[in-house]
Amino acid sequence: MTSTHAFWLAGRQATGETTFDVTSPWDGRLVGTVAVPTDAQVEEAVAAAHAVIDEFAATPAHVRAAALDHVSKRLVERTEEIAQLISAENGKPVKWARGEVGRAISVFRFAAEEARRFNGGEAQRLDTDAGGQGRLALTRRFPKGVVLGIAPFNFPLNLCAHKIAPAIAVGAPIILKPAPATPLSGLIIGELLAETELPAGSWSVLPVPNDKMPALVQDERLPVISFTGSDKVGYAIMDSVPRKHCTLELGGNGAAVVLGDFASEEDLDWAATRIATFSNYQGGQSCISVQRVIADASVYDRLLPKIVTAVEAQVTGDPSDSATDVGPLVNEDAAKRVESWVDEAVEAGAQLLAGGKRDGASYAPTVLTGVPADTTLAREEVFGPVLTVQSVNGEAEAFAAANSSKYGLQAGVFTHDLQAAFRAHRALEVGGVVIGDVPSYRADQMPYGGAKQSGVGREGVKFAMDDYTYERVLVLTGLAL
Repeated sequence: MTSTHAFWLAGRQATGETTFDVTSPWDGRLVGTVAVPTDAQVEEAVAAAHAVIDEFAATPAHVRAAALDHVSKRLVERTEEIAQLISAENGKPVKWARGEVGRAISVFRFAAEEARRFNGGEAQRLDTDAGGQGRLALTRRFPKGVVLGIAPFNFPLNLCAHKIAPAIAVGAPIILKPAPATPLSGLIIGELLAETELPAGSWSVLPVPNDKMPALVQDERLPVISFTGSDKVGYAIMDSVPRKHCTLELGGNGAAVVLGDFASEEDLDWAATRIATFSNYQGGQSCISVQRVIADASVYDRLLPKIVTAVEAQVTGDPSDSATDVGPLVNEDAAKRVESWVDEAVEAGAQLLAGGKRDGASYAPTVLTGVPADTTLAREEVFGPVLTVQSVNGEAEAFAAANSSKYGLQAGVFTHDLQAAFRAHRALEVGGVVIGDVPSYRADQMPYGGAKQSGVGREGVKFAMDDYTYERVLVLTGLAL
C-alpha cells in the first residue's frame, strides 16, 4: 500500500510534479503516496471532457451499461483488498469498510440497469386541443454537460461511486475530485474504469488540493456540480456560481424519535442497540448518524440506561480488526474538535453518562443528557461518536424537538402506529423518514438528500441521473394519431 499512486487524466494514468502522503489516522503509518496534477494537467482534463460531450452522450446505452457492470464485478473480485485500503486511509473499521464496498458494488450495478432503460422517452398526444391536431410530443432527457463531482472522506469509495456511476449512465463526462485525506479509494475506481471501452476524456479522477478548487468550480465548461460535504463549503460553492446546477448533500443532526407506544422491553432493547450502533459507526462520521435521541417521557427512564449500556459495549480500537466497532476519526484535529464541543456542553450543565475521553485521533463513544440548546453540540453536526438524549411529552413535542435543528437530512421514528408514521412523514422537515429504525438507513437506489441547510437536490442513482440531465421536447407534425 506504500507505492506512489498515479491519477487518472482523461482515462489514462498520469503523474504530476509533486506528491502528497496519505497516512493512517489510527497509527500514522504511510498508506500511500499520491501524485498531484499540475494546473496544466487539470486544464487538459477539463478540455478533454468538454470536447467529448457530444460523443459521450451519443454512446450506445449497452456500452455505458457494460462499463458500469464491469466496475461492479471487479469491485466484487477485489472486495477485501479495497476494504482494507478504505480502513487504512480512512480509519473506518474494516467490517464497515466491507459494507461500503458492497454498497458501491450495488451503485454501479444499479447504474448499469438504469442506463439500459434510461431515456426511453415519454410520448404525449397534443391533439387534446384543435391546434395540436396530428402532433405528438416526445420528451427525452439529455446531459446538462460535464459534471464536477466533489466527494468527502467519510465514504471514500461509495460517495465517489455516487458521483461517477450516474454520470456515466446518462453519458455525461465527469471530473471527480476525491477528498485529500482519502484519495486512494477513488483512484481504484479510475483503475477499473480504465479497463472499459468508455471514450477517452469522458472521465478523470484528479486528487486536486482544496485550494485549487475555486478555479474548477468557476470554470464555465463544468456546468453541473455535485458536492458532498459541509454546509459551509457547499453553500459557498452555490453562492459563487448562481447560474450553475448544484446538487449539495450537506450536513445533518440526525434525530431518533422514540414514541410512547414503542414500550416493550424488546422494543426498547432494539431501539437502544440500533441507536448505540449508528451513533458510533464510522466513528460517528456519517451525516445520518444518530446525534440526538428524543424519547417520550413514558419510556425515557427505561430507555436511557439501555442506551448507555449498549454504547459502552461498542468495541473500540484497531480498525483493521474485524471485531472493532469504532475506530479513530479521520485525524487528530477532528477528535480535538469533538472533545471541545463535549467539554463546552458539560461546562454549560450537560451530564456526561459515558465516554468523553480522547486518545489521539480516537474519541470514546459518548452519551450526554441535559445538553443546553445554545451549545455548539446541540446546534451543529458533531461528526463524531457523540449522542445526546432528551425527554419529551408526547408526539407533537417530539416532532417539534426533531425539527428544532437547522439541518434536515433524515430522521428515525420508533413507533408501531401506522397513523403516527404518516404524521411523522408530514411533520418532520427532513429528506427522509425511517420508521421503526434509526435515521442512518440509506438504500443507494432511493432518493437521498435533505431539507433546510442539509442541501438541495437528490442523490440515489436514478435521481442523480435526473439531476445531471434536462428535458428536451421533440414535436412531430402531420401524424395520423
